[in-house]
Amino acid sequence: MPQARSAQATVHFVDNYCEAYQDLFVEVRSFEAFCALHVGFLSELPRKTIPAISKAVGWSNPQGLHHFISDSPWSAQSSLKK
Repeated sequence: MPQARSAQATVHFVDNYCEAYQDLFVEVRSFEAFCALHVGFLSELPRKTIPAISKAVGWSNPQGLHHFISDSPWSAQSSLKK
C-alpha cells in the first residue's frame, strides 16, 4: 500500500490554523484546497472568486477548488459526533 503524501505547505500561520481541521479530510487534496482557500481569502484580491483565488495561490486550474466546495466528501457534522 503506498504511503500517503503530506500536504504542500502554504503560508506558515495558515498551515498552523488549518492543521486543527486536517482530520476532517480523507484526501490530502481536499486539505490542500482548504488551505489554499484560506490563503486566497486573506490575499489582497479585489474579488475573491474561485478562479482568482486559484491563480493567486499558484494553481493552474481552478477546477480543484470548485470540486472542493461543491463535491468534497468532508463533513463538519461527522467530526462533531466523535
